[in-house]
Amino acid sequence: MQVPTSKTPGASTPTVERQPVWKHGVAAAGVAAVATTVLAAVASAAGVSFADSTGASIPLAGFAQLTLVFSLVGVGIAAVMARTARRPRRTFVCTAVALTALSFVPDLTFGFDAGSAVTLITLHIVAAAIVVPALTGRLAYTR
Repeated sequence: MQVPTSKTPGASTPTVERQPVWKHGVAAAGVAAVATTVLAAVASAAGVSFADSTGASIPLAGFAQLTLVFSLVGVGIAAVMARTARRPRRTFVCTAVALTALSFVPDLTFGFDAGSAVTLITLHIVAAAIVVPALTGRLAYTR
């Protein structure tokens, strides 16, 4: 894959043009929100309870809202890295993997039963599998 470059006036080496990520990121966030909500509805219909140890349950709309909000946080992180990181693609992927792993903590500690926790973790992975590639594909590749 050839990376687009431009010559900066007065510079002796070409610089990499970093493509904007926010448009693709917002679209991916929307797709991820729909996907996680549909999968949560299917899981709920199959008998998965999204209630914690206190009996409070995650409403179906909560899946869409939280997926959208945290995906947009990821879009913001990717946009900042696109402008500031020396290796934005690698830096973003490492950050996204770490944040996705951290997102499992509430699922494992808020008193959900095993089936609910596994389903919630799977939904986090689904959202990341949609959003992260869409963003990394727009980040500049540098060696």
